[in-house]
Amino acid sequence: NMMYPRLKLAHSLLRHDGVIFISIADHEVYNLRSVMNDVFGEENFVATVIWQKVFSPKNTARHFSEDHDYIVVYAKNGEAWTPRLLPRTEEMEARYSNPDSDPRGVWTSGDLSARNYYGEGTYSVTCPSGRTIDGPPPGTYWRVSKAKFDEMDRDGRIWWGADGNNMPRQKRFLADVKAGRVPQTLWTYEEVGHTQEAKKELLAMVSFPNSDAVFDTPKPTRLMGRILQLATSPNDGDIVLDFFAGTGTMMDTLYAQNADDHGNRRGILVQLPEPMSETGTSGWKNIADVTKARIRAAGKRHRESGPMFAGDLGFRVFKLDSSNIRAWEPDRQNLPKSLLESVDHLKSDRTEADILYELLLKLGLDLCVPIEKKKIAGKEVHSISGGVLLACL
Repeated sequence: NMMYPRLKLAHSLLRHDGVIFISIADHEVYNLRSVMNDVFGEENFVATVIWQKVFSPKNTARHFSEDHDYIVVYAKNGEAWTPRLLPRTEEMEARYSNPDSDPRGVWTSGDLSARNYYGEGTYSVTCPSGRTIDGPPPGTYWRVSKAKFDEMDRDGRIWWGADGNNMPRQKRFLADVKAGRVPQTLWTYEEVGHTQEAKKELLAMVSFPNSDAVFDTPKPTRLMGRILQLATSPNDGDIVLDFFAGTGTMMDTLYAQNADDHGNRRGILVQLPEPMSETGTSGWKNIADVTKARIRAAGKRHRESGPMFAGDLGFRVFKLDSSNIRAWEPDRQNLPKSLLESVDHLKSDRTEADILYELLLKLGLDLCVPIEKKKIAGKEVHSISGGVLLACL
């Protein structure tokens, strides 16, 4: 009941090349895929990622220890969206070296033979040492034709070993491969963190007297960071919307990502004010209060750790409420009285800020634009976005 309207809204809000990531437990993933196929279209399914959310098995489990969750990925348009490449790991870089001091840089070697049949793959080759190799290893074929092989050899793309007498291998230069790595569908806790790591991150910023009572499945910042790396770019003004903000990990991660690459990503977090259980609340009335506390602490931490970062680390809080303008409810027996009562048509318990932001919403303006108070002709005026809109209330 909570998911379907959000998914419909998400589909309408996503831009043409947008993408959605949904974390879901094992017993609900089938139903989610069914709903997503209905809302987004089966052709826009991208992947189902397995996140290893725990680092040790639960021996108290009745049947199996549930060690993973799923992250279901759909694009608004499967033809328009492709994930950004992930940074190459140190392990991947270590596979490359340059034993022959090739001016093209470091390289690794690959097998030139394969078991797949190839009609032009049974020729002999001569090593630089003078030794003749009659053909590829038994049961295999060279991957390239003799003409292509000779071309690669002339271009210095064949490695014969340090003494020039080994079975030939193809040189693959780091400069020729992609700048990053394609994401895989298995995300281990070593790569993206686990729930215990997420709890430690939360407790470092928000106080709970009973750490055992702190949320069951918070998300670690490394997991959210992986999603941001795949789905956003630093300077395109990307907006990330989290429908279930929870402990505010997404905004914490977004701050960190912007500080790291000087990006201008922005985020919108949605959280119902669900009451917290009595145990471990430390005075928190609801989950939304925890979300706000985490974001404030994250902003302060990133500002202190990176004083040279000039990006925005603030946020504004809005809650869903009725309009500031009283509804027109005429007394048909006394219309003059109804008209007089409507002269002051604003609700008495609302502030100027309440009214101003409702105007911004109705005019379709960004709620995060700068707002300044100015004096004009003795009147207090709100200047929105450097004077794009002036409002005297």
